[in-house]
Amino acid sequence: MRSDEIKEGLERAGHRALLHSLGVTREELGKPFIAIANSFSEIVPGHVHLQRLAEAVKAGVRAAGGVPFEFNTIAICDGLAQGHVGMCYSLPSRDLIADSIELVVEAHRFDAVVMLCSCDKVVPGMLMAAARLDLPTIIITGGPMMPGEWRGQKLTLVDVREAIGRVKVGKLTELELEEMELSACPGAGSCAMMATANTMAAVTEALGMSLPGCAMMHATEAAKLRLAEESGKQVVTLLKRRIRPSDIMTPDAFENAIAIDVALGGSTNTVLHLPAIASELGIQIPLEKFEEVSRRVPYICALKPAGPYTALDLQRAGGIPAVMKRLESLLNLSVLTVTGGTLADNIAGARVLNDEVIRPLSRPIAKEGAIAILQGNLAPNGAVVRQVAVSPKMLKHRGPARVFDGLESALRALLQRRIKRGDVVVIRYEGPKGGPGMREQHMVTSLLMGMGLGDSVALVTDGRFSGSTRGPCIGHVSPEAAEGGPIAVVRDGDEIEIDIPRRRLELLVPEEELKRRFQGWSPPIKKLKGYLARYAKSVQSADVGAVLR
Repeated sequence: MRSDEIKEGLERAGHRALLHSLGVTREELGKPFIAIANSFSEIVPGHVHLQRLAEAVKAGVRAAGGVPFEFNTIAICDGLAQGHVGMCYSLPSRDLIADSIELVVEAHRFDAVVMLCSCDKVVPGMLMAAARLDLPTIIITGGPMMPGEWRGQKLTLVDVREAIGRVKVGKLTELELEEMELSACPGAGSCAMMATANTMAAVTEALGMSLPGCAMMHATEAAKLRLAEESGKQVVTLLKRRIRPSDIMTPDAFENAIAIDVALGGSTNTVLHLPAIASELGIQIPLEKFEEVSRRVPYICALKPAGPYTALDLQRAGGIPAVMKRLESLLNLSVLTVTGGTLADNIAGARVLNDEVIRPLSRPIAKEGAIAILQGNLAPNGAVVRQVAVSPKMLKHRGPARVFDGLESALRALLQRRIKRGDVVVIRYEGPKGGPGMREQHMVTSLLMGMGLGDSVALVTDGRFSGSTRGPCIGHVSPEAAEGGPIAVVRDGDEIEIDIPRRRLELLVPEEELKRRFQGWSPPIKKLKGYLARYAKSVQSADVGAVLR
């Protein structure tokens, strides 16, 4: 065992003395040491309940003959970070989370790890750490929040955000909005829709890194505690069998994860996270892989924000095992999982309990999956759109650019009613380097939808979007403006053509004119300090997952 390096031998007497000060007995020194990496936080709704789950994990570890040690890492709530400078820190936290877990686990020579996490950047950060450490590991995602209810309507956070725009155009009163605020988020858990948090939980289960049913098992259920205890027991089994993340997260497993993502109408943020996780294992996932999978795997689950259903509806329909059962002819079933069995073993008994929530392949919502990768002279290295959340009227669109250097100026223009039907809003210098941190533009998209502009105004950005975004919103434009991508020289009034079915994003300006505009061009200089300054120097482009050099 690795932990023998701090337990065995005469020269480790001092180490043992320190361990005894923690309450470790002499008998326990002969057992494997299991790290419990927990992202519990009192400021993040998806994490506020994780302490209780950690206690269940520890009970499972002890029952299986291991010794658990809990430590914590950070968590940022993307919902609270929306629409201001705080969002610059969200994506960068992914790498800090991975680094922090690596440091603690390696420094203390743990034998195996259970990772407790939830929300947008924490789950991928922990998966990156699991891949990097390559020790026996199980992920437990914290589970969705129960949906809210207001006047007979099921509510999620996106409904409140879009309601702001409805107030602005007189379709809702401020008192009604306040009622929605108080009803939308009834307790602990990740937001009750197929936004990034629940997408990443689904992807984790599809990768084989969490026990079956974990992703959609809700935060406040007693079943979640039982699953946490079982995960604690199972990680000791993985250690005994020497099953590591590199045995589980193979190229075939990543392809399964993409298939589940596009079938669920999941968040475009996976286009950043899955390549970053894979890169820790030396596996490359190009943008073309998302396009390839999305072309052959249909969209079968219409969850909010793209459809009417919530995460609770999906769980009651059978959860991710049922989705994988539905898609089994399109998946790689021989991949290994943390159960110690294959994916085929795991879903053998799965059943779809609601054919409207999880559609049959013969009656999909759309023949193609959720994600489309666009290319053209405005995005030579690619751009990303959640095509299933776009109005059919906007799958093809041509209009004049309204250009903004940053989120705040675009928000002001929208609130002042300066954005007109037919416009293409361009928000730049929001990429991984230019933001820095690739801020989500969800405040703008929510207002567009709430103000009734979702079927007439498009948005193009080198930033990214929340998983709760819907509408004609094209992000991840690469190269980004700060690196001299064509988006840097778009001007007000330039015609932009969007053709999602043909996967095209074109700036209708002659090439020679673009070359002239770049003469003397330089990106704006932002005064940065601390973590963001270091991040901006080392982060790579969105089309390769915004990984650090």
